[in-house]
Amino acid sequence: MKTPELLDFKQERIRILHLTWFAFFLSFFTWFNMAPLATTMVKTSGWLTTDHVKALAILNVALTIPARIVIGSLLDKYGPRIVFSLLLITMAIPTFTFAFGNSWTQLFISRLVLSTVGAGFVIGIRMVAEWFPPKMVGRAEGFYAGWGNFGSAAAAIVLPYVALTMFGGDNGWRYAIVFTGLINLIYGTIYFFVVRDTPEGKVYHKPKKVGAMEVSSFGDMIQLILWTFPLVGALGLLSWRLNKLGFINDTALYSAYFVLTAVFIYQVYKIIQVNVPALKKGVPEDDKYKFRNVGVLNSTYFANFGAELAVISMLPAFFEETFALAPAMAGLIASSFAFVNLFARPLGGLLSDSLNNRRLVMLFYMLGIGIGFVFMGLINSSWPLIMAIFVTVVTSMFVQGAEGATFAIIPLVKKRITGQVAGMAGAYGNVGSVVYLTLFTMVSTQQFFYILAGGAFVSFLLALFFLEEPKGSFAEDYQLSSVDLEGQQQTEQKKLVKNELVNE
Repeated sequence: MKTPELLDFKQERIRILHLTWFAFFLSFFTWFNMAPLATTMVKTSGWLTTDHVKALAILNVALTIPARIVIGSLLDKYGPRIVFSLLLITMAIPTFTFAFGNSWTQLFISRLVLSTVGAGFVIGIRMVAEWFPPKMVGRAEGFYAGWGNFGSAAAAIVLPYVALTMFGGDNGWRYAIVFTGLINLIYGTIYFFVVRDTPEGKVYHKPKKVGAMEVSSFGDMIQLILWTFPLVGALGLLSWRLNKLGFINDTALYSAYFVLTAVFIYQVYKIIQVNVPALKKGVPEDDKYKFRNVGVLNSTYFANFGAELAVISMLPAFFEETFALAPAMAGLIASSFAFVNLFARPLGGLLSDSLNNRRLVMLFYMLGIGIGFVFMGLINSSWPLIMAIFVTVVTSMFVQGAEGATFAIIPLVKKRITGQVAGMAGAYGNVGSVVYLTLFTMVSTQQFFYILAGGAFVSFLLALFFLEEPKGSFAEDYQLSSVDLEGQQQTEQKKLVKNELVNE
């Protein structure tokens, strides 16, 4: 897929790519619809405070972590067309509820529920993988994610204008948020009718069981359980932060801990229930994969996307304080970190496709992230501003290129569970942001950049020693195991029977 080909709308796969990145764009446009309007909300409400806004920011990522896991399982079972459409349509409801909320309880609950819209990213990963072969999947996934991720920046640019210019008044911010819900509602319906999950004649391969990720050995099952714990632990950390801000009391905090413990135990039960019978029976050799590759990809997304979310949150204040800039100028400079996503993430996917070694590209990017954040930790007021901006942009290129390289590998781990693998890795990106932002409250800005560098270096070492080059990385089509072929035959037989019944 060359750049000019991206405009060839006669190709169905190109149309699907554009329709899907825009669906992802809208999910992030809605997910980040509060941040650019937060100060207006405080000024016009009469009762909201900056502490309320901080709590809402925490709630805005709370359910994204489990939602990405759940959405990953659902899309592997039902397909991305249905799941993406339903997500966009149903998330319009909490969007409207938040927009017209007049009490803390309404805002609290609606923003908590609305945080699940951040799981939209995972859905398109599987959709794009169905339409593009392994040799092209990196650039396709990179383009999808790079342009879709720009929804957060678009919200910051568009929504203040909608709130203050198009509507104005004390309720302008409410109508701006309603605007995002309406777009989701309309586009979710359109998406359902204009896309399909696979090209004509291609079978959509589904996991044998849904409820937990399939693994290939008892050792892999233990690894899956260990990697599941931080997903729950991050929610415990968010609960602790809400408690420290005074928005939930100790009773609510311990209740949250109890519920999260129960959820973890249940998830372990499902992992055992799904995998033990299959492992005892024996997994065919051609159907096996190594879970350690999933673990490494979890760590890379923790260290790159987690760092991106954390840095975006603190970078405007860093430039404002370090170089004595006006807030508007500091925000404009800081936005460069996110803006390069439009081409940096697609570039990561393109290099992964083009250099014939996806593992080496991953290592290159993770090492670059670590070095970049070390240099950012050295920035101080004695630096020329242009040099500080240059280091920031270069570091961002590595961060977001690494995101593209990560998801250039994920569809190749095991095709029929791509949604679950993408969901877990995606969730680890949010876990990274939660951990990093919590640490940010405890250290200086320079120390924070060194912590981000340390996370990247640890992930680099994990990739160096444990990540393997996926089989069939640059093939014309995805490798199918005997289990996949058996499932394909069963699907085709069901279609034949259905057609015969219709004809009768």
